[in-house]
Amino acid sequence: MTSDASLSTEPGVDAAPRSPGLGRQFARLWGASAASAIGEGVSLAAAPLLASTLTDDPRLIAGVSVALTLPYALFGIPAGVLVDRADRRRTMTYIDLFRGCLVTLFVLSVAFGLGNLWALYLCFFLIGTCETFFRNAAQILVPSVVREEHLVTANGRIMSSETVGSQFVGPLIGSSLFVLAPAVPFAVNAATFFTSATLLSRLRTLPGESESTPAVKERPRLLTDMATGLRWLFRHRLLRSLSLTAGAINVVYTGALAVLVVHAHRTLGLSDFGYGVLVACQAVGAVTAARLSAPLVARIGKGWALVCVVTAIGCSNLVIWLVPSAWAVGLALALGACATVTWNVVTVVLRQTLVPKDLQGRVNSIYRLFAWGALPIGAALAGVVSKSQGTPAVYALGVGVMALVALRLAFGVRKQFDTVQAP
Repeated sequence: MTSDASLSTEPGVDAAPRSPGLGRQFARLWGASAASAIGEGVSLAAAPLLASTLTDDPRLIAGVSVALTLPYALFGIPAGVLVDRADRRRTMTYIDLFRGCLVTLFVLSVAFGLGNLWALYLCFFLIGTCETFFRNAAQILVPSVVREEHLVTANGRIMSSETVGSQFVGPLIGSSLFVLAPAVPFAVNAATFFTSATLLSRLRTLPGESESTPAVKERPRLLTDMATGLRWLFRHRLLRSLSLTAGAINVVYTGALAVLVVHAHRTLGLSDFGYGVLVACQAVGAVTAARLSAPLVARIGKGWALVCVVTAIGCSNLVIWLVPSAWAVGLALALGACATVTWNVVTVVLRQTLVPKDLQGRVNSIYRLFAWGALPIGAALAGVVSKSQGTPAVYALGVGVMALVALRLAFGVRKQFDTVQAP
């Protein structure tokens, strides 16, 4: 059990842990993550609604998701290298301060009638760029705050709270406040970024753990560091396979969410607030995943757990495709969120335990290039397919892709878990 006395380096801090085995420092990291996620959910609900008031073209509405996720492909690798060279806690603090100021400027532009699609795209592109660095640093920081035996629990709590915040609390707040005034949801988002920055500035790590890679007299060049991470990942068959599989999943999952506002309005006949409620249904799945992921992995193993995850995402798309009911779509979104959080918990813990600590930023950045670099591709493809064939076709294609991925996992990748080891 990890006590707060072992976590805190601050004199006079109460040693009683806030939760067994995790402690006060994890509570700060968890709180910062939850606050940031709520703000993200507020904007992710309000931004498509704002875009839908500026255009009725599904491609341009999906452009919001493209703008947000494109930086994952453009800056994923250098982000990992720079995170390995920086003080991660301080970097995350500065990033959230910058995001808070950025969104505040966007709030003023919307309030004074200067908001347009290009301003929305630019704002979300910059937020996505910051997120590329922030998430890379955050995942590496978790093992510096909790012991290895608590990583599954810690990651499960963080990911479930992020999903609850970004897909339940945030969307409900965002869609409700958007009805009052389009600028108000984004003002709330700015406040959550400032809250997260405050919590991160007070975070301390475990004794013997560093928030950054130790300084060296001469660092390799940026391209050399990138090549090191690339070689390590490509030598590790399991993580290489999972990164490519994650890319296929993200094409489907991001595409489904990118045109969801169009599907909700045109196929399901929902209002703006109804769309927010629909997005919020994902939180049910996230909460379930927080409790389900650890016992599921313990019972059937990591390999079969990931097969179940992909099958569940395929079933979610199947329901949205064939059943034009808000209730059915809400349940399907909850199932998809549960599966996605479970996938993330399993694969993040694998990377945290298999990748050497001094390489985690670089290896994670390469992994995310394949996994997250697929996000803008999925959003763009969904917009194009939705424009020409309608939103149901997007979900139909998702079913086919997930069926192929499930077969690949079940009869190929799953066997690699039996001999998994760091190269």
